[in-house]
Amino acid sequence: MSKLLQEIEAQIAGAELAVKRQNVGIVRESGDGVVKIDGLSDVMLNEMLDFGNGVTGLALNLEETEVGAIILGSGAGIREGQEVRTTGKLLQVPAGKALLGRVVDALGRPLDGKGPVTAEASYPVERVAAGIIARKSVSQPVQTGIMAIDAMIPIGRGQRELIIGDRSTGKTAIGIDTIISQAHLNRAAESAGDKSYRPLYCIYVAIGQKQSSVARVVSVLEEAGAMPYTIVVSATAADSATNQYLAPFAGAAMGEWFMDNNMDALIIYDDLSKHAVAYRQVSLVLKRPSGREAYPGDVFYLHSRLLERSARVSEKFGGGSLTGLPIIETQAGDVSAYIPTNVISITDGQIYLETDLFYQGIRPAVSVGLSVSRVGSAAQIKAMKQVAGRLKGDLAQFRELAAFAQFGSDLDAGTKGKIERGQRIVELFKQPQYKPVPVEMQVAILWTAQNSYLDDVPVERIREFQEKLTDHLSGRKAELLGRIVREKVLGEELAAALKAAVEEFKATWA
Repeated sequence: MSKLLQEIEAQIAGAELAVKRQNVGIVRESGDGVVKIDGLSDVMLNEMLDFGNGVTGLALNLEETEVGAIILGSGAGIREGQEVRTTGKLLQVPAGKALLGRVVDALGRPLDGKGPVTAEASYPVERVAAGIIARKSVSQPVQTGIMAIDAMIPIGRGQRELIIGDRSTGKTAIGIDTIISQAHLNRAAESAGDKSYRPLYCIYVAIGQKQSSVARVVSVLEEAGAMPYTIVVSATAADSATNQYLAPFAGAAMGEWFMDNNMDALIIYDDLSKHAVAYRQVSLVLKRPSGREAYPGDVFYLHSRLLERSARVSEKFGGGSLTGLPIIETQAGDVSAYIPTNVISITDGQIYLETDLFYQGIRPAVSVGLSVSRVGSAAQIKAMKQVAGRLKGDLAQFRELAAFAQFGSDLDAGTKGKIERGQRIVELFKQPQYKPVPVEMQVAILWTAQNSYLDDVPVERIREFQEKLTDHLSGRKAELLGRIVREKVLGEELAAALKAAVEEFKATWA
């Protein structure tokens, strides 16, 4: 009897092994872009599943009795009882220079009607970030073209700098300005035949936005001539929560290809607040337990594993960099909410945009007190360090004194001088949208302010003075600006030449 039992057990074990080798499951339940599958053995987390008829899914929930998977694309053809097979592959997206100038979805499929994408490589959407040994310190600047940021909150290649603020305060504009600035720099280096300059390729990831907003961004980039250096990954509000959840990871994979091939890339996630909402939606449908504000417990891990992929790596590991600019939308300026505090703690600093400053006409509305870059002057050229050293302190002091001065008119000469200097710096930092300023022009303008050439210019005429000085320097002193670019430091001779140029302009300005 015992021998018979052993034979039956062996037959059962053999049958189970055969089922495991087949690794086929059955759809038990389908809806809201999520599928519950029975009988699927040996499936791995984030493994691709084949539903037949070209429909694929991604295994996200591995439980004892079932597997929870999300559908990639349309799941309209999926029926209860149909077979599902594992593929043994991770989800991959196309990567490479062939994607530049294209608008693609979260799976790298073209959306711009310009034909198929023939990419050089495929990269996994989920990938372990570079380790400590592979990384290099951040020391090369990302010239955003925004004077307030390049002077006081510098961003380096390989850094993660958060852009945070309320709705409609100019967060996306900072990202777009940065992309346009890179396009200008890339084109200038190409036309000058400068082999030493490393182009910065850009990836803009639109998450949960209106299709019209994404179309407007693409048209702005095309007008500025920035699209040939840019990939746009679009997962709009009309797309499924699954696509919105995957889009930033797909963008990061495309950026990592540049990093691993000795090139530099910049990725803008616009925005991670909507990304967290999409992930919450997917998680709740998957019956994952909800935590604070109904977000799943691993929402911090979601953003940390995404943002940790930004790095500057040593030559042995690819020699490139991936700079991350995540965007977070706050409600009524509340930076202490769950998602903002999460992302602040992951990133290397934040650019905080204040609604009050925006409505006062100070645009970009960067708050000097709450904004910080944890890389600091390591990501600035020496000439910028020389002229921008005291600016942040002067501006923060001005904000304090201006608030204090509202309550009384009797101010000593020193306090009045600091307030007037602060007012002029604020005017200098006002900048039109989509008009990035090259770093050599920033250095010249800030040198002019630092050396008291603006002290006798009325505050209301500072913008006019700045515009005419810019025209004078770019038109008549192009060689001087070229020297600032090449030498990257204001030596005695260069400072004397700059002084002569500014004095020559000021003698004719009225």
